[in-house]
Amino acid sequence: MPVGGMWQRVLLVALTALLLAACAGDPDDGGETAAVPTPDAAPTATPDALPVGADAPGADASIVEQLRANADAFSYDIGIPGGTITSATIGEPLTFNGVLANDSYSSGLLGYLYEGLTEVSWLTDEVEPALAESWEHSDDGLTWTFHLRSDVRWHDGEPFTARDVEFTFNRVIYNHDIPTSARAAFHFRYLDEAGNWQEAPMTVTAVGEDRVRFELPVPFAPFLRSMGTSIYPRHILEPHIEAGTFDALWDVDSDPSEVVGTGPFTIESYTPGERVVLVRNPDYWLRDADGNALPYIERIVHLLVPTIEDDLAKFRAGEVDSYGMRGQDYALLEPEQGRGNFTVYRRGPAFGTVFLGFNLNTGSNPESGEPYVEPEMLAWFSEVEFRRAVAHSIDKARIIDEVQHGLGYPQWASISPAAGDFHNPDVRRYEYDIERANAILDGLGWMDADGDGVREDAGGTPVSFKLVTNVDNDVRARVAAIVDEGLDRIGIDARFEPIDFGDLVGQLTATYDWEAMIVGLTGGTEPHFGMAVWHSGESLHLWHPNQEQPATEWEAEIDALYIEGSQELNRERRIEHYRRAQEVAAEQVPLIYTTLSERLSAVRNVFGNTTPTLYGLWDVRYVYRTDLN
Repeated sequence: MPVGGMWQRVLLVALTALLLAACAGDPDDGGETAAVPTPDAAPTATPDALPVGADAPGADASIVEQLRANADAFSYDIGIPGGTITSATIGEPLTFNGVLANDSYSSGLLGYLYEGLTEVSWLTDEVEPALAESWEHSDDGLTWTFHLRSDVRWHDGEPFTARDVEFTFNRVIYNHDIPTSARAAFHFRYLDEAGNWQEAPMTVTAVGEDRVRFELPVPFAPFLRSMGTSIYPRHILEPHIEAGTFDALWDVDSDPSEVVGTGPFTIESYTPGERVVLVRNPDYWLRDADGNALPYIERIVHLLVPTIEDDLAKFRAGEVDSYGMRGQDYALLEPEQGRGNFTVYRRGPAFGTVFLGFNLNTGSNPESGEPYVEPEMLAWFSEVEFRRAVAHSIDKARIIDEVQHGLGYPQWASISPAAGDFHNPDVRRYEYDIERANAILDGLGWMDADGDGVREDAGGTPVSFKLVTNVDNDVRARVAAIVDEGLDRIGIDARFEPIDFGDLVGQLTATYDWEAMIVGLTGGTEPHFGMAVWHSGESLHLWHPNQEQPATEWEAEIDALYIEGSQELNRERRIEHYRRAQEVAAEQVPLIYTTLSERLSAVRNVFGNTTPTLYGLWDVRYVYRTDLN
């Protein structure tokens, strides 16, 4: 798992265009509130947190207190330039075009190259200046003016200006010919005088070369956070947009060293199936307290491995600097800390989620005319009592015990408790109860008439479907096996089929050719950044994307709650909106959650300017190696 400050930020940028942590954070520390499918649910390296103990699952309150104390006590040292951070990942880049990226690895990789006007502190989660050095706004919060830094250049030497910002929003994000999920975050919805939902963009205008004015149609609570969305180079991208060749720009077969951003690193090379190498940007704008150029680290190397087991093996062999641990790894790694020169730490429940979803898409393939989901199957999946019965069949305690080795938490709400007060702890829960699940299905009239162990629906069709997850994630595969066993116990035939992660993402976002799926999403502390998942009109509304009108009343209610929550400037009232949305989601169970992993990690004791916080490990621009000669 790569450990780098840009990672957490761009896990969200790919599909939501909204920043949760700039230049800081954890590689896979996300929560359901984001919108990026993840190939790997393992958490990230976090030195200096509380060591894991036998009472780990019950100690999260003390961990939070310690993590906050870490942030309060932290200050940067003057670092040593040079050296490499090496990590392993089961991800492989699917594109080098950040606008089009819709997987966590591609997005995270490109996050080292791109920046926004603002960033979010890995210490405090507060918004801080980035490409913009300051800003002001009107009293009603509808007009914002950003003053840009004058010392920023693109990687090819061209100056960064307000024209790039204007171009990014007007010609890229708001360009409906470009298939980017970034638009979801900048569709401002409001009720007109007739009580109908309308939609409007914001107006983005360059004022000279060093100022940009944003005019919003409605108030937008996370606006400053949203300004962490990546800014792209007009002089590179505009000719391709005008020529209609944008979709082919910087594809995975391109030379990645030609990808141009403003960030602290560039991609030096990519060897498929082997590695990605990033090299520091020698002209990066940020300096340390003594005026030294940042970043300190010279190279970041991602070793591309087939499985998490390969990642673990490389860490134990000393080939990589960090490892995002699974619960099962603790007993193995804890005794090796001294001789391996690393420390194992924990940080409470992860942001990232793993869940079972069913395809409720009522559409048809435009080429073949065939429905995405067979009518009988669509009828099963659309029945909320079926989904509730399935939820009762999932043995979360067994997942925590057997897969996470006691280091996990059952998940009930769609937003992780790691997100703080936005999390709703009082949603409807579906305890493991096979008897109750069977009773629910009996009530639907679905019986096993022929005694083969599989129920038939009221029309006599066996309740059988394909269940997929990504083949390279053994944790998810083991969760799928437990889910499959629970389904067998209630007479549901799920035909488990592991597939490549790229195929899984393609099924979710392009072909819609899937039936049931176990997958995960990343996320963070701001619920609005889940808009692409939870609004029925958006592309990552996984179970039925891109609806012209909400298909159900409950989806319409969640739509409204997310819209109103984004426009409510009073935090307590914002919390009420998002907590109600979690209640509706728990009642309707479009996504059936499993468990949240404990944020366990192992990292070499060779890095300076690091401390674990609630929001990250380090700022990749300031981290340095302490073992350089």
